[in-house]
Amino acid sequence: GLNNVGQIPFDTVYIHPKILDGYGETMSKSKGNGIDPLDIIEKFGADALRFSMVHLTTETQDVRLPVQFECPHCGASIEQTRKNRELPRVTCSSCNQDFSTQWARTAADQALPRGLVTSERFEVARNFVNKLWNAARFALMRMDGYTAGPIDHNELTVEDRWILSRLATVTGQVTCNLETYAYAETAKTLYDFVWSDFCSFYVEMLKDRLPKAADPELSSDERGMATSAGGEFRPEAAALAAQRMTTFVLDQILRLLHPVMPFVTEEIWQLLGQIAPQRGMNEVETAERWLAAARWPTGLHSWANPAIEAQFELFQSALTSIRDIRARQNIPPKTPLRFVIRCSQTVADRLQPLGSYFTSMANATLTGIGPAVTPPKPAASSVHPEFEIVADMTGLIDKAAEKAKLEKEKAKTAAGIKGKQAKLSNDKFTASAPPEIVQRERDGLTQLEEQLKTIEAAIRDLEE
Repeated sequence: GLNNVGQIPFDTVYIHPKILDGYGETMSKSKGNGIDPLDIIEKFGADALRFSMVHLTTETQDVRLPVQFECPHCGASIEQTRKNRELPRVTCSSCNQDFSTQWARTAADQALPRGLVTSERFEVARNFVNKLWNAARFALMRMDGYTAGPIDHNELTVEDRWILSRLATVTGQVTCNLETYAYAETAKTLYDFVWSDFCSFYVEMLKDRLPKAADPELSSDERGMATSAGGEFRPEAAALAAQRMTTFVLDQILRLLHPVMPFVTEEIWQLLGQIAPQRGMNEVETAERWLAAARWPTGLHSWANPAIEAQFELFQSALTSIRDIRARQNIPPKTPLRFVIRCSQTVADRLQPLGSYFTSMANATLTGIGPAVTPPKPAASSVHPEFEIVADMTGLIDKAAEKAKLEKEKAKTAAGIKGKQAKLSNDKFTASAPPEIVQRERDGLTQLEEQLKTIEAAIRDLEE
């Protein structure tokens, strides 16, 4: 069911793509190159199967789905070929043991363990299901002392306002996609929002705000410090506000995901109902017993805030740059980093309020930001069109790896400059293109030239 959204009229014809195997051939039972849904469910789960098939409904463009056998003895994947796909038994190339296939007919072949026929394309969806489950479990473990009540808008933090804005934006996009049968876009939008925005960022930001009383590893002394005189645990006002926000956002996400992942969302809904049967944003309501009967999210448009979404997108890029530097320099996550951000004052004003999150989410301390910061030496840098992250690498830097990375960025930026120069030197383009397009190309060229200067300066500093 589509949960009261995007119901298809009787006279509607929906055209879906043709599913091909890894060789571009149409899947067919007679060819033996099809996939048994029960095999996929056994290995990846029913929700992974459903979400993947929704994600693959790319209108009329054919989709390739490489097929593999899974050895029942060692679990190795064996590519299904034109030669082995109709054999009654296959020998595993990893453990050299035989297993049967769907073509097994003799008693000897049927006595062998059967190898599942699967595809690696379903792994992404399985990982997504696990990501949602783990994030929900984390949140539900920290609901000790929760009480229902409307959320005070004055107590909302910047990350609360951001996730509400993203929720409003995504709800509008998903609703529109379902109503126009754009199922692949529905799956992609929800995947990006839930995985990146909710699980990887918002839940991480909540770790210091939510109480830890429900954590089995919490000591009795720590729990006693958060317990009222009457012996009943009551979270502080800020923590209670975080709990109410978490239950509301999770509630809305489950409603949005239910059409494409009904089983895990219904399970989480039941667990949420045990802990927070009453929840809401402006008004507290008793949640429906079954998620399948819950109303589709509405009334969130007032929380849409493009400015705060742009601010967090900038922060996400900066955080990714810091993690990139760690990976490139092989610096363990537990090793503290110090860094500066060289950027315009406008960008500094947008990133400065989020400075503390670099410490909590990347174990990195922001020591300076703006156009006049002095970069540390030795340093490792990561250049973004709107800023440059410069990390203090005293005792940490791998000079060869850093220089190789900067040289690669230099070549890529130089190629971009060359392309824009060629376009702007074309009189036909500058004369016929709309003025705003031409100006955008000129601005892009200026930005790339400044970026190239920054990279060259970083290379010189490294060499010195």
